Amino acid sequence: MKPKLVRLTLRQRQILWAYAFMAVSLVFFVVIRWYPTILAFNISFRDWNVFEGSGPWVGLDNYADIWKDLFKPRSAVRAAFWNTIRYVVFGVPSQLVLALGVALLLNQITRFSGFFRAVYFIPFVTSFVAVAFVWNWLYAPQTGLINQMLAAVGLPMQPFLNSPDQALPSIAAVAVWRGLGFAIIIFLAGLQQIPEMYYEAAKIDGANRLQMFWRITLPLLNSVIVYLAVLGAISFLRMFDLVQNMTFQGRGGPLKSTTTVVLEVYNEGFASYNMGYAAALTVILFFLILVITVIQLRLLTRRVEY
Repeated sequence: MKPKLVRLTLRQRQILWAYAFMAVSLVFFVVIRWYPTILAFNISFRDWNVFEGSGPWVGLDNYADIWKDLFKPRSAVRAAFWNTIRYVVFGVPSQLVLALGVALLLNQITRFSGFFRAVYFIPFVTSFVAVAFVWNWLYAPQTGLINQMLAAVGLPMQPFLNSPDQALPSIAAVAVWRGLGFAIIIFLAGLQQIPEMYYEAAKIDGANRLQMFWRITLPLLNSVIVYLAVLGAISFLRMFDLVQNMTFQGRGGPLKSTTTVVLEVYNEGFASYNMGYAAALTVILFFLILVITVIQLRLLTRRVEY
């Protein structure tokens, strides 16, 4: 007897195709994300040999070394963690405030709105290397455009990237500028989802623009603000490209004033070949990002109903 062919319904075939496409993404995610993460946990407990791909089990020794380095006055790891927190504290609020302000202005524009959105979004899709190259020229001590403009109006020239005090804010400002376009687009999408009837009702009640912003716009943008705050914090916690390309020899100078945890992971793992120590730093950064994300979600999330 010939085996009976199983005839699938249209709905069953759609489900199978959906699972097939999802399987491709899942395999890619497991190989690219999960496997390196699990491997990093494994390496962090070993004295890993970069050239042999193995090493003896040392337990928590790498973490103990990091803990000791955190309390050394001139430790690169201590500077990296402190600078990383400073990037987050400076960058995330600045980016949110600037993006919301620009989005509110663009939301009022009816002509050439697409052009202005594209202008703000272009830096976000520009490579970090290109952005760093341009801003290195702008920040140049004598020939940079910013210093030339300062000199033209009679103000003293600034060292920017050559100053331990100015280097970190200068790089953070570039990071804020580069990510501003993405935040603006998300804020615009949120603003356009707010029903106009809320503003009309508030006008009837005599509310002014500032009151409508605080009582209607800002509360209804809560989910957008939480989303951008979480993404922004993760982005600044993982600062690497700009610091490597805007500091001398990519070492996070001057005097380690701009180095970050990710840059130290790179230096320890691929410059000093201390892969176990670098993997332990990666694991600590992973949990740091996780804790900060959970705290942001708990503190910022507000349920708003009208």
